[in-house]
Amino acid sequence: MKKKVVILGSTGSIGCNALAVIDALSSEYEVVAMSAHRNLDLLAEQVKKFTPRYAAVTDEQSATDSSKPFGGFSGTVLSGPGSLVELASLEEADIIVCAVVGAAGLPAALAAAQAGKTVAIANKEPLVIAGELLTSAARKSGATLLPIDSEHSAVFQAMQAGRPQEVRKVVLTASGGPFRNATLEEMNNATIEQALAHPTWDMGPKITIDSATMMNKALEVIEAVWLFDLPSDKIDVLIHPESIVHSMVEFIDGSVIAQLGTPDMKVPIQYALTYPQRRAGISKGLQLHKLGQLNFHTPDLNQFRALALGFEVAATSGSAPVVFNAANEAAVAAFLAGRIRFGQIVELIDHCLQAHTVQEHLTLEELLQIDAWAWREVAERLDRNTTIVN
Repeated sequence: MKKKVVILGSTGSIGCNALAVIDALSSEYEVVAMSAHRNLDLLAEQVKKFTPRYAAVTDEQSATDSSKPFGGFSGTVLSGPGSLVELASLEEADIIVCAVVGAAGLPAALAAAQAGKTVAIANKEPLVIAGELLTSAARKSGATLLPIDSEHSAVFQAMQAGRPQEVRKVVLTASGGPFRNATLEEMNNATIEQALAHPTWDMGPKITIDSATMMNKALEVIEAVWLFDLPSDKIDVLIHPESIVHSMVEFIDGSVIAQLGTPDMKVPIQYALTYPQRRAGISKGLQLHKLGQLNFHTPDLNQFRALALGFEVAATSGSAPVVFNAANEAAVAAFLAGRIRFGQIVELIDHCLQAHTVQEHLTLEELLQIDAWAWREVAERLDRNTTIVN
């Protein structure tokens, strides 16, 4: 029987790539549900092609217009943020692909884990904000948490070569983004266009800015703590400009197992969908003889302050990662709106961390309240200092 897949965030980059993979594996997989926030035109095209049983529009305003682009759709149309939880909990679903940006996808990821699904996690927020809740729910229900992002997929694949107790450390690789060779002054005063000019990956604006600050790697350190049940001091980061070695695992006997591949998100997406098996893929193979050389170097934590904060937050845990993530989201939004300089993204994050008292063992509601507090704190900080861009 075909595996039944739900794609939360089907119109985003990860969602579109997931659909491309499923299209190539169509004899074995069926899309039973998909969701979009407000990109109704693309969702309508996807619905027409994949004929799911359910389609959801999470933006309330856009949902009022959903009847027009879904003309002729015989399935069920859901609306509002709560529709994600409904889709994630569908009894007939086998695999839930979580690709909703921000904290909005967290309740759905948790619902999928509680329902014992295979949860393929693309967005960082579920594990960063609620790693303890999510992993605990998965253990209780028997759910499987599988990473889709390239670095954690690489670690997950490399770990198949040994047992968890044999791992000495995990090494996450980073492209270094557009500022890997920039001075601190050049970074602090970088323009939006410069920060969005990623040398390797084609991603959305928020993720691209996170790559430029190396906040994406900081968040990945926190994710790795929960995904692989590791202390933060067993996780390292190396800048690898070619983005061919997606991450590595060093075992206690000195062996280092790495996963290599072209920079193509369809590879980790397909591995999560077909795990524990592999299938012929649609991505281009790696031609090592054409690469010439692969380079690695240690990131400068004075230059990439977000990464330094990430290690501190990973060691602190509790509610600190919630504040770290939410403050970054708010600060990046302010930067993209032209309200602050690039270098002030990290300043705002640090301010929120300093203003917050860390709490432990929180409920989902409490975690989301702290997330909202961090957003408000950034907004109030900006309102109090209207000259922050100067």
